[in-house]
Amino acid sequence: MSPYLTAMLTSTATAMTENPGLMNDKLGIVYALIGVALATLLAGIGSAIGVGMGGRAAAGVLTEKPELFAKVLILQLLPGTQGIYGLLVAFVALGKIGVLGGTAPDAQTGLLYLAACLPIAFVGLLSAIHQGKTSVASIGLLAKNPSTFGKAMLLPAMVETYAILALLVSILTVSNL
Repeated sequence: MSPYLTAMLTSTATAMTENPGLMNDKLGIVYALIGVALATLLAGIGSAIGVGMGGRAAAGVLTEKPELFAKVLILQLLPGTQGIYGLLVAFVALGKIGVLGGTAPDAQTGLLYLAACLPIAFVGLLSAIHQGKTSVASIGLLAKNPSTFGKAMLLPAMVETYAILALLVSILTVSNL
């Protein structure tokens, strides 16, 4: 470990030992807001990437087959749900931590809010990107055979399952803090 990092950790530990209130003075709300920001930002970034991938593929298909607009639009939009899930978790957390209601948490509870927001933050990011890639493949399938829309829709929807599981974990955890 670098000497600078060692000194920083030692001084932080010393300050917390000498002033136990330091861990609780507004630090809880900071930790909780970091969780809220991560849930919103990471899931939103994943959705933007996934929807962007689908949009590029959809535009290519529509140059040749404009009649497929509604179907490719649905496939393009599927990765956008993770951003909505992250925002939903953020609003529930904000309602409990004193921003939109509730009471400001102490440091320990703030860390629990941070941890509760992480499942949708990271699973939302990664599943939206992979759902976008699967949507691109499904749009290609639809371009070759428009009658396969049901099958093409099912493929990216399977990736959604993991985002929904992460949403449930985050919502249930935040709601019970």
